[in-house]
Amino acid sequence: MRVLIDTNILISASLSRTGIPYQAYIKAVTDPYQGLVSDQNIDELRRVYNRKFPDKILALERFWTFPLTGVEVIIKLPPPTYPMKVSFGMCPATSFSAPRLKLKAQADILITGDKDILDSGIKKPKIMTASAFVNRE
Repeated sequence: MRVLIDTNILISASLSRTGIPYQAYIKAVTDPYQGLVSDQNIDELRRVYNRKFPDKILALERFWTFPLTGVEVIIKLPPPTYPMKVSFGMCPATSFSAPRLKLKAQADILITGDKDILDSGIKKPKIMTASAFVNRE
């Protein structure tokens, strides 16, 4: 089962190994799941760390080295040539990458903490919070 992990989950998981986002990340990159991230997620994660947590960049690098075998990186997508609300419900432009990536990644599940995506009405993939994913059987 393919699980796309949104940037906000990656940020939280990389900052603390004791929280629900970290548990969701580990579950997503462990068989029977295949964790998916995009190079856009990685770029955004690095930008956030450089801006907000420059003293924790080494911790971010260690975070990436642990379960690399369970993560597939999806290549960047070109910008959309159509209105977002037509294709992905009412997601704002700032949230467009996750729904677009789910199409390219053919994800079964999208884990996010983004309220706009959670409330978007998208049916496939199944959109879940980290907590819902961790508690999923």
